[in-house]
Amino acid sequence: MAEDYCELCDLPLSQCVHGRPEPKPVEPEKAPPASRVRTRTTTPRVPGTPVRKSAPRKWTSPDELKAPIVALLQESGGELPADEVFPTLDERLGEALRPGDREPSPTGEPRWQLAARKARRVLQDEGVLEPGTPGVWRLSAAD
Repeated sequence: MAEDYCELCDLPLSQCVHGRPEPKPVEPEKAPPASRVRTRTTTPRVPGTPVRKSAPRKWTSPDELKAPIVALLQESGGELPADEVFPTLDERLGEALRPGDREPSPTGEPRWQLAARKARRVLQDEGVLEPGTPGVWRLSAAD
């Protein structure tokens, strides 16, 4: 029975710190493999700096067509029938239109015509063109 007790503290070896086997060295846990985290490759945008676009536009935006529409209507005496607006604009803009402008839009008409219709709506909202004149594109009396 003497073998079951520790000589240093007189406790059973199962309870004594001296009789317990040395703990195995704990190996540090391996970190899980690093997941791919996407990092931002561009610098953050500073307010007031222009936004750079990575690819050139494929078609003309409605904002780019507002000035040619107003100029066309001014030269035409302030109004023009809707069926004459697009052929005249097409003739004026000609090579200035982008290659994608002649492709059909989801509505089936050329993209630049859809952009011109959107530009007309914006001009109406801004008060430059008279709203609600079907078949006629007319400058407002304020112009």
